[in-house]
Amino acid sequence: MHQLIDSHAHLEELENLDSAIDRAKQNGVVAIVAVGSDYESNNRVLEIAGKYRGFVYPALGLHPGILNKAASSLERQIQFIEDHLDQAVAIGEVGLDYHKRALSGTSKDHQHQVFRTLLALGQQHRKPVIIHSRYAWRDSFALTKGAGVELAVFHWYTGPSNVLKEILDAGYFVSATLAAEYHAEHRRAVKEAPLDRLLLETDCPVVYQGHRSEPADVTRSLQAAAHVKGLPADVVAEKTTQNALLLFGIAGP
Repeated sequence: MHQLIDSHAHLEELENLDSAIDRAKQNGVVAIVAVGSDYESNNRVLEIAGKYRGFVYPALGLHPGILNKAASSLERQIQFIEDHLDQAVAIGEVGLDYHKRALSGTSKDHQHQVFRTLLALGQQHRKPVIIHSRYAWRDSFALTKGAGVELAVFHWYTGPSNVLKEILDAGYFVSATLAAEYHAEHRRAVKEAPLDRLLLETDCPVVYQGHRSEPADVTRSLQAAAHVKGLPADVVAEKTTQNALLLFGIAGP
């Protein structure tokens, strides 16, 4: 059985967390990075990490898609992240989202302002940043690089190859999800990324082709990434796990 790390999971959204954690362990998962999206989920992520200490590691974030709902409490939410960063392995999920639904509630300029603030926290506290960049790949990279952030992962990357090359040249990571089974742009990114710049994730409980995902499904992310790259699964498993341990400063199993 492979030792795997789910580097991006929304554990607070799972219906039966205890069962999902058990299934993950039974499928070789040795660690999960639980990402937050807002004040409530950040609180919950810290609680979950406390319950599953040494297995679940918290990341504290502010998702660009919810900034319109967080407008009245934005300063409090950012302050909470800063106040609790000593308990977290990363800042995330943060970034930019140029999908029309996100832009209908929050302008690009406002997203940029918040993202810059969070990137500055990452740079100041030497924490890796987990970046959401939907339809905003160039701007997400430019702001991250411009902030002097040294450690970052562009999760579920589906953008163009030229931006991907700059991301990789900067020493940043990308992550492979279950979408590597079928999504052309994501499959191309996974194929083009060198193995020493690749992580595995589920983004659970996102639904993939009718399947509501959970951390145990990182085994499918592994198989899809190995197939796309034409490498043995054990090689991909070993290297992506090592990458995640180093990036997030997690002790090995």
